[in-house]
Amino acid sequence: MTLVLLDKTDGVATITLNRPEAMNALSKALRVELCAACQDVRNDNSVHALIVTGSGERAFTAGLDLKELGESGLGPANDRDASSNPVFALTEMPIPVIGAINGVAITGGFELALACDIRIASTNARFADTHARVGITPGWGLSQKLSRFIGLSRACELSFTGQFLDAQTACDWGLVNHVYQPDELMPAASALARDMTTIDRDFLKVYKDLIMTGFDRNLKDGMAYEHEISVPYNARVSMDEVENRRLAIIERGRKLKG
Repeated sequence: MTLVLLDKTDGVATITLNRPEAMNALSKALRVELCAACQDVRNDNSVHALIVTGSGERAFTAGLDLKELGESGLGPANDRDASSNPVFALTEMPIPVIGAINGVAITGGFELALACDIRIASTNARFADTHARVGITPGWGLSQKLSRFIGLSRACELSFTGQFLDAQTACDWGLVNHVYQPDELMPAASALARDMTTIDRDFLKVYKDLIMTGFDRNLKDGMAYEHEISVPYNARVSMDEVENRRLAIIERGRKLKG
């Protein structure tokens, strides 16, 4: 059985975690296939954006396969290699990554959702950090990222209780951008990704790096990084190209109105 499905259509790649009978748990074999799929996408210059989702409607992913960990130990919870750490496989992606959260995202699955640049969710989505409940500290970034996304107090509440966060509350808190009915989730994700294919791929990579690198720094250092990248980049820009793109934006707006 193929544990990770990869589809590439019209500049958009979709990776689907495909263990629905196990809530798409991140077994070692699945993590290896996920890394390979991500590498395939990274190497394909025709792909402008990546969607990551889970098979079925029950789970995005329930996180690491605890039954498997019981036999092999907790090494994967702190692994820094993208071949076994799916968060690294996604965060190393130079193009935009859209998480289409179709069901529960629990613990390691929550961490995988946080690794996506943009998150949208179905009404079936729920998020839970159960690290404290099972006695394992996060190793893929959740303890640092969650508070930055939803605020310190809310992050502490979730992490110190293991309570589930429903999709609408996650949207209200800024963790996801939009909530859709289950049958509307993937069409919405595809539409969002297709919109990104209208942007030059190389520019998308530069802009993503600018945002993500700056986000990891304080404001002063982030502003300095923007200046460092922006000055030489904009010096190479042709004003004729800018004008042509401006006119294209106006024409696109007219078509959307009409």
